[in-house]
Amino acid sequence: MQGAYRLYPLIALTVIAGASVWLDRVTRDEEVHVSTEPQTGPDFAAIHTRIIGYASDGSQRYELLAERLEHIPADDTTRLEQPQLTVYQPQSGTEFHVSSDRAKVSPGGEQVDMAGNVSARRSRAPDMPELTLKSEALTVWPDPQRARTDQPVVLTQGQTVANALGMESDNLFGTLNLTGQVKVHMPRRQDRSS
Repeated sequence: MQGAYRLYPLIALTVIAGASVWLDRVTRDEEVHVSTEPQTGPDFAAIHTRIIGYASDGSQRYELLAERLEHIPADDTTRLEQPQLTVYQPQSGTEFHVSSDRAKVSPGGEQVDMAGNVSARRSRAPDMPELTLKSEALTVWPDPQRARTDQPVVLTQGQTVANALGMESDNLFGTLNLTGQVKVHMPRRQDRSS
């Protein structure tokens, strides 16, 4: 029995080692959950967002405000709630404002699909009055400065009001094409000679 006290440290180390192995196994997560499903929800969101884009010369090109912005990684699109876009056009001295209930921005920002209560306004220029647009949908391509809708549209410029079932606009070439059942109301010009 005199040699038994020499075994106490060995027994104590064995118990501590066994307890350590047991504790490690109990606390380890055996099943690592790796999802193979693609992510369908947003990977980030922001509220009260303001994004400013600049031209190569450092001048402000556009400003985008949104109540909520969400990026969807599955298709690399960005969804916006209550977007308000202002595009600055220094060559004409005008600004183009467009807002809607929601919008979807394509990967890279090449295309913006606006939907729900779309309202657009080009500010007044020295030689032309303000132009407004109302529709339920509008697709905008910001860089080539084009826009298109296949939804009913109402355009107003001064006292002139145009209604159509669709529209295509190219700001670089200064063209505006109305399509489908176009109706235009132009007030009579006042004769200045009388």
